[in-house]
Amino acid sequence: MKGSLIQFSRSVVNGRLYCSPSSLPPNNKLFVAGLSWSVDEKSLNDAFSSFGQVTEVRIMYDKETGRSRGFGFVYFSKDDEACCAKDAMDGKAFLGRPLRVSFAVEKVRGAPVVVPRLRGTGNADSKTR
Repeated sequence: MKGSLIQFSRSVVNGRLYCSPSSLPPNNKLFVAGLSWSVDEKSLNDAFSSFGQVTEVRIMYDKETGRSRGFGFVYFSKDDEACCAKDAMDGKAFLGRPLRVSFAVEKVRGAPVVVPRLRGTGNADSKTR
């Protein structure tokens, strides 16, 4: 089978195991997590604009409460600007909370979502089906 393999990095946050591709190709769209509920589009734009031309900022809000869901997206005009912003802002505190910044993965509507399963991470009851 020809092609490249995608390597996954594993991290544990608050007792949950997360797997994500460790070598996503750079693009101009950043996924920004760990946002405070008080963050708005202007403040997020201001925080990232020093790295290049920010073309769009989207914060995801809860439909029922209208409160931020704690993550959003920052779009740059150039891939290299996004790369610099990612490297500089990942792990930095913003309004009292550390940001987690990575390159966004394009979501394809209707495409299946593959969630990797790791052995030994669930309880014994979940293995019986």
